[in-house]
Amino acid sequence: MNASVRLLEETLPSTVHLRVEVADSHPSAAVLGTERAGTGTLVDASGLIVTVNYVVLGASSAQVTLVDGRELLGEVIAQDFASGVALLKVPAMGLPAMALRSEPVIGVGEEVFILASVGDGGRRAGSGAVTSVAPFDANWEYTLERAIYTTAMNPGLGGGPLIDTSGRLVGIVSLNLNEIGRFSLAIPIECYGDHRDELLRFGRRPSRPSRAWLGLYCYTLRSHVVIAGLLPGAPAEQAGLTQGDVILALDDVEVSSRRELYERLWTHRAGERISLRVYRNSEVVGVEVTSGDVEEFFA
Repeated sequence: MNASVRLLEETLPSTVHLRVEVADSHPSAAVLGTERAGTGTLVDASGLIVTVNYVVLGASSAQVTLVDGRELLGEVIAQDFASGVALLKVPAMGLPAMALRSEPVIGVGEEVFILASVGDGGRRAGSGAVTSVAPFDANWEYTLERAIYTTAMNPGLGGGPLIDTSGRLVGIVSLNLNEIGRFSLAIPIECYGDHRDELLRFGRRPSRPSRAWLGLYCYTLRSHVVIAGLLPGAPAEQAGLTQGDVILALDDVEVSSRRELYERLWTHRAGERISLRVYRNSEVVGVEVTSGDVEEFFA
């Protein structure tokens, strides 16, 4: 599908450009930088914006530029570390909000398009189709039970809308993928819609039980979980884990993929002790880690 002129005219005004500055001292700065830019989508006429959390992580506000050129200061009002969704609010009314798709949820084969900011005044579109709606796990202790994979190429900055042929918001574009036939990954809009009231009330999701968090990056290699990196100051580094360690087991239960590691880890709550069996320098060693809370770490 080539997104029609009518659809573009209807949906374009709901997109915003985000510009964010984060302090050098914030834990995310080493990985994501201190100056960031992204795309957001207006989802309420009162100025509510949805985007992806990594764009605003570590910031309390963002400079928001509307399609008509207006610049507004947006307050970061909610962050959901489990789904990767963040919400901002700008002081304006009567803004052109994009409708959310509720039922039916997006399915394989449906045509979609992405709108993305390429700067303060520019937008680009990319179109394609949904190739799968399946679980996803990333290297930073993050999973989605239902992620949207699409052949639509993200033509600009992350955090923008994935839109169906009726002009409704179906997902929040998060990652560019290198897999054959899969160019972009989006967080389903239900991750916002299903928890909207709680996010607006508390700025987070307190109804979700806390999860143990280690602060490591890992990948699966030949049915083994290998540590690719560690966040400075996070529990994994403090416990002495190092890059290149192979995690064999957690709680004496063997793990053969990073998803298995996460699922086993998340049976614990933040603050609990975690026992790991690790292969390092041709020997197996035990490592005890006092897990942390990702929300508190990045607060």
